[in-house]
Amino acid sequence: MTITTERDHGYPDLPRLMGLMTGDEKHGPAATSTLDALWVLYDRVLRVTPERPDDPERDRFLLSKGHGPMAYYAVLAAKGFLPVGWLPGFGSYDSPLGHHPDRVLVPGAEIGSGSLGHGLPIAVGTALGLRAQGLDEPRVWVLTGDAELDEGSNHEAIAYAGPARLDRLHTVVIDNSSASHARPGGIAARFEAAGWSALTVDGRDHEALYAAFTAPHPGRPHVVVARVEPKRA
Repeated sequence: MTITTERDHGYPDLPRLMGLMTGDEKHGPAATSTLDALWVLYDRVLRVTPERPDDPERDRFLLSKGHGPMAYYAVLAAKGFLPVGWLPGFGSYDSPLGHHPDRVLVPGAEIGSGSLGHGLPIAVGTALGLRAQGLDEPRVWVLTGDAELDEGSNHEAIAYAGPARLDRLHTVVIDNSSASHARPGGIAARFEAAGWSALTVDGRDHEALYAAFTAPHPGRPHVVVARVEPKRA
């Protein structure tokens, strides 16, 4: 699906765009915690456009943290992937913008998500598929939450990607201190133990995020742990 809309929105417009989505939303903190990382990715890093969303050479962005997608929809609207006019219908019966993104309905979405623990394994498979096709330029990005790393499927993906040297694979972990289980040494150490390149930054600092997202990591997958304010009940 290709929908061309205006793209004259900037970061200061995002709160207003998110405010248009007034449907019953149970995961507000999950949405706001991702806002800055999503914006820096779509504004300065990802090589994908609404005019050519199916370009084989595009970067792939997978939102694994699919609950609370308001920030994702706001950024997609700001960048012209979907009309701003869709936002007020968020969560309504006939809206394409559901409480979990649907790749069939949401322009620019690479996967349907919401059930935790799926995005990183899918990203590993996507990176392998691109490698098998000889597509060396596209990068695969996946955004997860810290609590999502409790899922065993993620640990299998982490353990595989390092030895497989999937250097086109990038993971962003939004750490809002919502995980049930502590990780000795921190989140980054878990990835480093499996052969990943890892950086931990302030998840609200755009320059720090950009520097971490673009840091070289030859021969290794890369993870950026973006720390934000703790989730509140």
